[in-house]
Amino acid sequence: MNSTFADKLIVAVSSRALFDLTESNRVYEEQGIKSYSKHQIAHEDEPLQPGVAHSLVKKLLALNKYGDYVEIILISRNSADTGLRIFNSIEHDDLDISRAAFTSGRDPYQYAKAFHAHLFLSANAEDVESALKAGCAAAHIYAKNPKAKTSNQLRVAFDGDAVLFSDESEQIYHEQGLEAFIDHEKKLAKKPMSAGPFRKFLSALQKLQSKLPSGDKTPIRTALITARSAPTHERVIRTFRAWQLRIDESVFLGGLQKGEFLRAFGADIYFDDQLDHCKNSQSAATCHVPHGVKNQKSP
Repeated sequence: MNSTFADKLIVAVSSRALFDLTESNRVYEEQGIKSYSKHQIAHEDEPLQPGVAHSLVKKLLALNKYGDYVEIILISRNSADTGLRIFNSIEHDDLDISRAAFTSGRDPYQYAKAFHAHLFLSANAEDVESALKAGCAAAHIYAKNPKAKTSNQLRVAFDGDAVLFSDESEQIYHEQGLEAFIDHEKKLAKKPMSAGPFRKFLSALQKLQSKLPSGDKTPIRTALITARSAPTHERVIRTFRAWQLRIDESVFLGGLQKGEFLRAFGADIYFDDQLDHCKNSQSAATCHVPHGVKNQKSP
């Protein structure tokens, strides 16, 4: 086992994202921690069913056939004792996951940061918010039953503002309306936007892509699927240029619903800061990024 994560893509995933713990969680909520512990221990030799992130994790781990490029870390609010069922399920499903942190109920986000994770996926919204505040790209997996993808290619889609980019432009739209937003973006078309919480994750993905087969044989493909349209597209293009980052496909929707376009791209996973977009995008493992002005809570 390697003692460092140098040059790896590191993804931390919660146990409830990796496996379907609906029944176990019901026992916890209705009967408490002691009954939950008894339930997990009594069923620890029964493999758990896959969760919403399971197929994504399998595709990520499959990239290691090209080299030692991806590390998946299990992050869980379980104790190590109740987590034995989770590790048994990992072994049953032949997932190459060897590192984990079990926190016995405590917020586990700090371990995602300690493992230097480029991404933290969780079914717990509060853990995601904590991780984002700590500077880790994190998302709450929203879609419960995404349709299985037949392609072996990993397809990752991103929203732009408040995800890849900061929410500075979205604030203009939120406070002053569409015309002010368009005018603002036209005036600043040649000024790159500030980075959003997922800029470093996209950079890590591109770095991984550079080590893998290219062209039609590439095992990773990325897309920007944004509500922006011309003329606000120019600042997006120039921002990627300034960052020296490439995105494979860009779709400028001008406010259209995103679900049909995510299906056209064949997204395995999609990140968006607006919960309404996540609710309408059930074809992918849709992830809510609770960042930016659209997610500010009323005092």
